[in-house]
Amino acid sequence: MSEEILHIPSIARLHQLMGLEPPKHPLISIVDMSRHQMDKTWVGTKMSNNLYSIMLKDYPCGVLYGKNHFDFDNGVLIFTAPNQVIQVTEPPDMEANWDEKSWMLFFHPDLIRGFPLGERIHQHTFFSYEAHEALHLSDSEKQDLFGCIQTIRNEYGERIDNHSSRIIVSTLELLLSYCSRFYERQFNTRTAQNQDVVSQMEKILIDYYDSGKIEEEGAPSIKYCAEQVHLSPSYLSDLLKKETGRTAKDHINDFLVDKAKTLLLGSNDSVSEIAYALGFNYPHYFSRLFKTKTGMTPLKYRGMASA
Repeated sequence: MSEEILHIPSIARLHQLMGLEPPKHPLISIVDMSRHQMDKTWVGTKMSNNLYSIMLKDYPCGVLYGKNHFDFDNGVLIFTAPNQVIQVTEPPDMEANWDEKSWMLFFHPDLIRGFPLGERIHQHTFFSYEAHEALHLSDSEKQDLFGCIQTIRNEYGERIDNHSSRIIVSTLELLLSYCSRFYERQFNTRTAQNQDVVSQMEKILIDYYDSGKIEEEGAPSIKYCAEQVHLSPSYLSDLLKKETGRTAKDHINDFLVDKAKTLLLGSNDSVSEIAYALGFNYPHYFSRLFKTKTGMTPLKYRGMASA
């Protein structure tokens, strides 16, 4: 298996590699998976591209995405952002009875530049989720998304005019808003599992501090915490936000401030020494965080508490 990564810079190049006719729009394309599938020659190929993609897999298919292998079941939606690497590990069943509502949507970032969505796309954090954090859709949810897909396909396929770009981007934004709603539903239905992650997060921070890593390697990162629970940083942060109202960064910072309070009251160490002990390279960053969280400087807190 070759380690070379196939880079796809444009919609036109994507169509060429998939053996499709030239695209009707240079910046967006929807591939009907009931008519066009990746055959066995794609197995083992690592790919990245300059495109955002949204794929509704209504068939079994193996994909290696990031460090995780995932076998897609029916009705699974997966998102990728530009420059992420995916690898097909198992071809789809070419003899399967394909659902006409299976599709792959690709769009170039240039499509949304100059529109509000271009400024807000980073808010749709599911583009940074791992494959095993994919969105599982109900039949009615699939139908809602398919309506958006049909509108976009009709706009660029039949009547490109002065209004087309605005309608396409607006419909794309509606589709992403639906996806945000459906992910929220998925978080809600997995509350028991999510609460376990919340508990694990607290234990990860305690273990990290008790092991001495915080002095050797600095404060724990979101990436480190996410790896311990086998989630992507974005998914972990969104899960914690949903369950506790606080992001992963909030959890880390609150933990550090809580430890700082203990050290301020239980030792004679200077503020700088406490900052270094908590993994801060620059004491003024620590003091700024402490004041943001408590409303007072570390020295004022020490003075008030000991008064």
